[in-house]
Amino acid sequence: MLVRERVKNMTERSTIRLIARAALIASTVPAVMGQAIAQEPPKQSVIGRTYAESVEAPWPGPVIARGKPNIIWILLDDVGFGAASAFGGPVNTPTIERLAADGLVYSNFHTTGVCSPTRAALLTGRNHNNVGMGAFPSRILGANFPGYDGVLKPEDGTVAEYLRDAGYSTYALGKWHLTPGPEGTILGPFDRWPSGKGFQHFYGFLGGATDQYKPGLIEDQRPVKTDGSHLNKLLVDKAISYIDEQRAISREKPFFMYFATGATHAPHQVDEAWIAKYRGKFDKGWDVVRQEIFARQKKMGIVPADAKLPPRNPRVEAWANLSAPQKKVYARFMEAFSGFLEYTDAELGRLVDHLEETGQLDNTMIYLIVGDNGGSRDGGPNGFIHGDMTMPSKDNAGQIEELVEHFDDLGTRRTESNYPIGWSQATNTPFRDWKGDANSEGGTRNPMILFAPGRVKHGVRTQYSHVIDMLPTTLEAVGIKTPAKVAGIEQTPVQGTSLAYSFDNAKAPTRHTTQYYYLFGSGAIVKDGWKASFQYRPDGLDTIFLTYPLPGKIPDNAGKEEWELYNLNSDFNEINDLAAKMPGKLAEMKQAFEREAQANKLYPLINWSDIWNRTNWKAFTEQTSVYDRPREDQK
Repeated sequence: MLVRERVKNMTERSTIRLIARAALIASTVPAVMGQAIAQEPPKQSVIGRTYAESVEAPWPGPVIARGKPNIIWILLDDVGFGAASAFGGPVNTPTIERLAADGLVYSNFHTTGVCSPTRAALLTGRNHNNVGMGAFPSRILGANFPGYDGVLKPEDGTVAEYLRDAGYSTYALGKWHLTPGPEGTILGPFDRWPSGKGFQHFYGFLGGATDQYKPGLIEDQRPVKTDGSHLNKLLVDKAISYIDEQRAISREKPFFMYFATGATHAPHQVDEAWIAKYRGKFDKGWDVVRQEIFARQKKMGIVPADAKLPPRNPRVEAWANLSAPQKKVYARFMEAFSGFLEYTDAELGRLVDHLEETGQLDNTMIYLIVGDNGGSRDGGPNGFIHGDMTMPSKDNAGQIEELVEHFDDLGTRRTESNYPIGWSQATNTPFRDWKGDANSEGGTRNPMILFAPGRVKHGVRTQYSHVIDMLPTTLEAVGIKTPAKVAGIEQTPVQGTSLAYSFDNAKAPTRHTTQYYYLFGSGAIVKDGWKASFQYRPDGLDTIFLTYPLPGKIPDNAGKEEWELYNLNSDFNEINDLAAKMPGKLAEMKQAFEREAQANKLYPLINWSDIWNRTNWKAFTEQTSVYDRPREDQK
């Protein structure tokens, strides 16, 4: 009897071990023909005194978001609402047109008004001050207050962290601009590099701008020497290689790709052949081009038929009043910008074509944001050729003489160019003002396109929306919930509103009803279709570009702002200021701004005077991260 019982027990243990080992083998068989390893739920092991009396738990398989579509976020840089042909602009952009024609166009989509705050809000789904990015990740252009320190916190997780943990591969390409300056070396720390914020691979540059032919590129955490190709080509080549590697190794696993071009941020640089396509097309000047864009937008239905064009900004000279040399160089600047944008569109087309050729386009959701803010004001009244944040070293006449001397170099790899503010105003049609003006639609309104074959049909959506809506929209669209924790850290609430409610209903009421804006002394509050806004002067344009020689100090008018009031439901481009006529409504809106300011760490309201008066600007322009400029062996 005892012998029989012992044999029975041994047989049972052997059977258990055989089953456990079979499960183990099944869970660890390598991928075959590109198929991903099957995921096994974790099982508890059985621990005996010897291995013969124990049972191993099967090794866990990789987390794979099976059945989910690929996701690509494309973010262009410094492209105004009215620049691309898809939105009435003068620049030929067939790829953007294609995605818009087959997708949903969100024409009432908004950014924060400038690059780093937009990117922080986009990736986290939370307001930019609330995650510490009220300015830039820089000790000169930021401040050590909770809303401005430029340090993204672990509790404010990113879309990449959420999708990675849900079983997506995650890639970031192009501009990052979210790493604090002291952390931007290969010594780290890497917590706020892409690799520390959920991206498994990164190929791009850490700073706000880089030379398009000699970029300060990094792959993962190491500098990369390039071959002189244009940055657009390098980024698309790398994106395609990531996609192909993913497909070869784990065809069942979807990917999330954040593709943020350096275009069309300065420097505007592109091969001469692209510039030549626009030769002579802007000789008519920015006033006429602006009117032409507006007329096309009306014809396309982008703006109401009875809409009016805001008057020319008083800081922009009438084209008719310019000298012949000014007209010549200013037109060339716009030719260069246009060639740069069209070439960017062409490279994006190469990426889309590759997805189609490999049979992946129909299973890919592409979100395209046409600009992280409005068209750039950074070129000042005359434009520049010596790089971003260049301080004027000559008076106005001397600047024009230098531009004429280098006319053939404008927009090529031989200069680091940006166009004058007159063209910024034109590319922001039908809105007023430009990048950096958080008070205006021209600074903060950029089109967003959702291309998702089989999931959405073509249509225009006019519901109010903002970059913080992108994260919850993306997660809901693929059926993934925002996690409560990442790496054991409790997550703060996501503040954005998913736009999925509007996918199939063009007339659905807006759900994102309140949104604040604030940047360097310009701000606004949008609530239920009303908008109250203000702007301190002097601003960045006054201080950096319109004064020569540079002043030592500038006036500080903090607290003296004059508020404006607009009904966006009937005045979408802010022409009729109702502040004097409706003081009660204005007071209500100012109270709403105060509530948002308290809730989102806006105080103190740092303005350009604060930044200017504490900074040695000559020293600042001479101190640039090694990654923002090419290394010596790349020059």
